[in-house]
Amino acid sequence: MASDKLELEARFWKALESDRTVMLGAAGIYPRPMTGMAEDARGPIWFFTASDTDFGKALERGRSLQALAILSSKDHELFATVGGSLVRDRDPANIERLWNPWVAAWFPGGIEDPKVRLLRMEPSGAEIWRNESSLFAGMKTLLGIDPKKTHRDSAAKVRLKSGKRG
Repeated sequence: MASDKLELEARFWKALESDRTVMLGAAGIYPRPMTGMAEDARGPIWFFTASDTDFGKALERGRSLQALAILSSKDHELFATVGGSLVRDRDPANIERLWNPWVAAWFPGGIEDPKVRLLRMEPSGAEIWRNESSLFAGMKTLLGIDPKKTHRDSAAKVRLKSGKRG
C-alpha cells in the first residue's frame, strides 16, 4: 500500500505540472478555476490572483485561509482533493521566479502591476484517486476480480511534501 501511495502522489504532482488548472476554494469563497504551480514535485502550490478578487481581499488582511484545491487531470485518469493553508506571499523573488506569459496576460501593468498578488498554499494532505473506467471494472468482475479491492488500491490519503520555499 505504501508504494501505491507513493505512486499516486507522484501521479498527482505530474498531473498538476502538466494540467495546472485546479478548482480552488476556501471558507466563504466558492471554488473557482485557478492556475496552480508547483516546483520539484512538492509543495507549496503557487497561485497568482489580483488584489480585487475574493482571495486577494481575504488575504489582504494578513490572515491565512484553510483552502481546498480540486484537481481533475485532463485525461480524467486522476482526481485529487488537496487541503492546506493559503497565505499571501510578498517575496518579490518568488513573484519574479514564477512570473510567466500566462500570468502576464492577466495583468496589463506587468509584474509591477499593483494588483498582482502571489498566493502560497502549503498542502497538509490530499486524497487522490486513480480513475478506472467502468468498462475496465466490468472486465475485472467477469474475470473474478473483486472491483472493491482494486478500487481501494486506486485511492490513497497522503501527506504532501512541502519544500517551504519563500
